[in-house]
Amino acid sequence: MFAPGGECYVVARLGEGDIFGEMALVEAGTCTATVVATQNVDGWFLAFEDFRAVVSQRQRASRDLQHAVTLVLAERLRALNRRLAALASPEDRPPRPPSAGPLAGVARTHRAAFDLPAFLPRLAFFDHFPRDEIDEVVSEANVLDLPRGTMLHAPGSPANAVFIVARGAVEVVRPVDGLERRVAVLGPGRPLGFMGVLLASAHGSHAWAREDSTILEIPAEAFRRLYFGEATSGSRVRAAVQRSLLESLGRTNRALMRLATQARLAARPGEAAQFEAAGAAQLWAEQGESRGGPP
Repeated sequence: MFAPGGECYVVARLGEGDIFGEMALVEAGTCTATVVATQNVDGWFLAFEDFRAVVSQRQRASRDLQHAVTLVLAERLRALNRRLAALASPEDRPPRPPSAGPLAGVARTHRAAFDLPAFLPRLAFFDHFPRDEIDEVVSEANVLDLPRGTMLHAPGSPANAVFIVARGAVEVVRPVDGLERRVAVLGPGRPLGFMGVLLASAHGSHAWAREDSTILEIPAEAFRRLYFGEATSGSRVRAAVQRSLLESLGRTNRALMRLATQARLAARPGEAAQFEAAGAAQLWAEQGESRGGPP
């Protein structure tokens, strides 16, 4: 892989049982790395169109295949975030003062203060969803009207729900060495909390309403029914989760490249090299860390 400055990084050496290129199964795009066979190779190739045809079928094997791609993407993102957390960043800031617990005192309703049904088809999460499948997902959701500064979840808190921003914005920050680091600002149509629900793991970050916001809250069990369902809506929910993971990978990689550029401009080449190496690692974990499969 070539970094913006022209440096070439070897980001992976793949062996038997390894896979690559799975990001192209989620969205058609352009390659960001060069792959060269160093000896004769036998393997399998799956085209984007064939993958989409397989996972759109209503059978368990299709669901399991699509979910396997989700897990690969999620593991890559976790590996990248671990590398990023190990590096000091000038953008880290003191943590904000403690507040009430997640969603303390927040009322849950099934109606918004505006025409939410008319707005939903425009949200990125529901891209390619027909109207009846949007209704199927939203029927499981609570509507939360959150004032600015409301906490949705905290590190260590159980992942009891998946959230989709309908209006407003949510800021996600991660604790790092006694400070906090912004991970993302999620606007309308962006989901959060889904990997904690799918893996039954606790949250690793804070999420705050950055402004007055309307949020869809889908309880964990209801989201798992939708995600693992064999209906067409299940395939679309899984695809929406995968698109979100790709966006997170791209966002984190751009942050690393920005930090690397700042370090080079400040004549700190060693620090810049660390950020660039961590950014390249989004494609694959180092060989010693992931032998036999994805990171």
